[in-house]
Parts: sequence; C-alpha cells; structure tokens
Amino acid sequence: MRSRTRHSEEPENHDRWLVSYSDFITVLFSFFVVLFACSYRDNQQIKKLSQAIHIGFQQLGAFSGGQNSNGVAYRDLPLKGSDGPVPIEAQNTPADLSVRKTAPDGRSEATGVDIGELQKELEASIGQEIRKHEVIMRVTPEGFVISLKDLGFFNSGEAQLLPGAAGKIERIAKVLSQHGLELRVEGHSDNQPIHTDEFRSNWELSTARAMTVLMLLIDDCGLDPKRVSVAGYGQFRPIADNATADGRQMNRRVDLVVVAPANPRPLVP
Repeated sequence: MRSRTRHSEEPENHDRWLVSYSDFITVLFSFFVVLFACSYRDNQQIKKLSQAIHIGFQQLGAFSGGQNSNGVAYRDLPLKGSDGPVPIEAQNTPADLSVRKTAPDGRSEATGVDIGELQKELEASIGQEIRKHEVIMRVTPEGFVISLKDLGFFNSGEAQLLPGAAGKIERIAKVLSQHGLELRVEGHSDNQPIHTDEFRSNWELSTARAMTVLMLLIDDCGLDPKRVSVAGYGQFRPIADNATADGRQMNRRVDLVVVAPANPRPLVP
C-alpha cells in the first residue's frame, strides 16, 4: 500500500492588494504634483502678462492710474507741499511706472506738462484750500491729478456744490486753461451704500458730482467741451482703505485728471 504524501497548504495572504494599491497611490500623487507645478508656473506667467498689458493700457490712458490688475491701488506720489493718499496695500510698483512720471526737466511724460510749474501756480491760486486738505495734488502712473475732497465741495449724499465751492473750482480752472490741457473729470465715492430719492447707488452719486463739476468748467469757466470728458466710478476706484473713517473721506472725491495737452511739446531727452 502506497503511502500518501501530505502536502501542507500555505495560508492565503489577504494583504497582497496593498502592494498594488500603494503603487497606484504613488503614481497618482506624482501625477498631481506635476499638475500643480504646471498650473503654478502658468499662473505666474499669466499674472506677469496681465500686469504688463494693464500697464501698457494705463500708459495709453485707457485705465485710471488707481489700481493694478489685482484690484490693489498703486502707490500715488503726493507732490511737495500736499498730503497724498494712503494706498490700500503697499505694492512693489513696477519700475517703469516710477521712472516715466517725469522727464529730466520736470515735465510729465504722460501729459507733457511741467508739473512743478503747474503746482506752483495752483498753490498760489488755491493755497488755502490745499492747507485745509480740501484739495490734494498728486502724481499717478497716469499723470497729474487734482482731487477735490467732498468736505470742501459737497454735503454728504448730495451733488450740489456747497456755497463758495464754485469759486474754488473756477480758480483751478483759470490756471489749467492757461496750459491748454485736456481733462477727465472723475467722480468717486466710498463703499457706504446709498439709496435715496435722488440717487439709488454710489454710481449715480459719483457721476452726478462729476457732471456738476464738468458743467461748471464748461458753462462758467469757459473750458472747451472738446477737451473735457467725464466718468463716474462709484466706490470701485479707492485710493485709501474704506475700513476707516479717514479712508472713506479720502475716497469721496472728484478728480481732475490731466490727460494730455492740446498741443503736446516733445520732451527734452
């Protein structure tokens, strides 16, 4: 009788799937790392391209000089003798913006205007308003800006000029008219909601204030309508932080932006 050889059965391993699973997870992790690296690089390139395009249009006068492509205000440069606005966020302003503001002779490259001379004339005309911080002069990437703060020109939530405000604007217009400038009148507000019988939003309030100043410049000051334009931006072009009362006061303004001279003279290299 043959003896039967018994073969002992090896116990079945139920954990073998872990090897395949761990390999799959490793490959999947590597895949997402590669995706992240590619998307991060593309995002940085897109940001650089977007900023370059925005700066280019700014220099052509298509955009206001208040913000960059991320919605953060550029650092405005206050002129000597005036208190400039506090930017929302400190930003490394591109180098070409700072060097293109003025030529060696003090003339703005964006407008062809001698900013130093224009500042002196305005200070002689509205020095008291400047000292009271009712008027602020500053240089932005777009050019020379004269800000009319609402505390000296308008009541809260209204678009009618305060008594005596028209005379201040007329003195400013008299100086600007001597240089044959083209102006853009910009209305701005803070971010506090408004809904009255007259104005349903800050868009309407800021635009109405800009129109009030525009009509005064044309009807009473004799500026050429072909050289003046108007825009209303509501609360969307701030120059200060709306989280504070001082910041909101800075943002409630009408800006006279010197766009270009009627007959620009070439810059002296």
